[in-house]
Amino acid sequence: MASAFALAFLFSLIWLYICSLMNQSKPHLHTILSPKLLELYDVSDCIVVVIDVFRATSTIATALYNGADRIIPVDNVNKCIEVGKATGGITAGERDGKIIEGLSYGNSPAEYPRSFIEGKTLVLTTTNGTKLLHMALNNGADQIITGSFPNLSAVCAHLIAQNKPVVLGCSAWKDRVNIEDALFAGAVIEQIKDHFTIHCDSSLMANDLYNLHKADITQFIQKTTHWHRLASYGLEADLTYCVTTDVAPVLPIYKNGDLVRAN
Repeated sequence: MASAFALAFLFSLIWLYICSLMNQSKPHLHTILSPKLLELYDVSDCIVVVIDVFRATSTIATALYNGADRIIPVDNVNKCIEVGKATGGITAGERDGKIIEGLSYGNSPAEYPRSFIEGKTLVLTTTNGTKLLHMALNNGADQIITGSFPNLSAVCAHLIAQNKPVVLGCSAWKDRVNIEDALFAGAVIEQIKDHFTIHCDSSLMANDLYNLHKADITQFIQKTTHWHRLASYGLEADLTYCVTTDVAPVLPIYKNGDLVRAN
């Protein structure tokens, strides 16, 4: 009996060791719930996923899916105007949910159907998403992609295939945590968590939040402050689209100053 117990104990130790080695071989995944937290992470070897569900990263995926040649993300209005003139691109952007004076279009996915955007350059500035993208760039991110529910599966497939450390970056709302970006981070984690080592409370929180509400996301999201803020401008159709999965199944990736559709 004693020898059987010792053998079982030995096998348990071996199994724990094997599991430990397996976890060590998996890349790490972290979630930041606000751009204010980005400075706490070394992103130099990471894929940073910029998440701005309402509405920048949903619009980016939609425009590229509908044939935009490229999207140039800029972090201020004057630069947007300058780059638009230099490239002949369409200038677009919002602050606080409204089209910015001096720019041609806003940040609504509905503004960029194939009949309008195909083959064109979009120069985009937004309140939260393009700001976080430039922060990640300035902090030396190895690769930057953008994600939202309309391109959820494309994001997950890319992260699994790349097998690199990941930071899911929630753009939040003026650095304040929001639910919709955390929900998307949780949706990503749910699909890819078997491929990553996750010792990150914000990731666990996001994943639990998604699992609690994945069956009623459209209803649940209507409780959020950002929904109420944008719905007051009559943007309910936009917001519903932005939490609809895989309606724009492309992967936007940042290359040489542009967001382009990954091959």
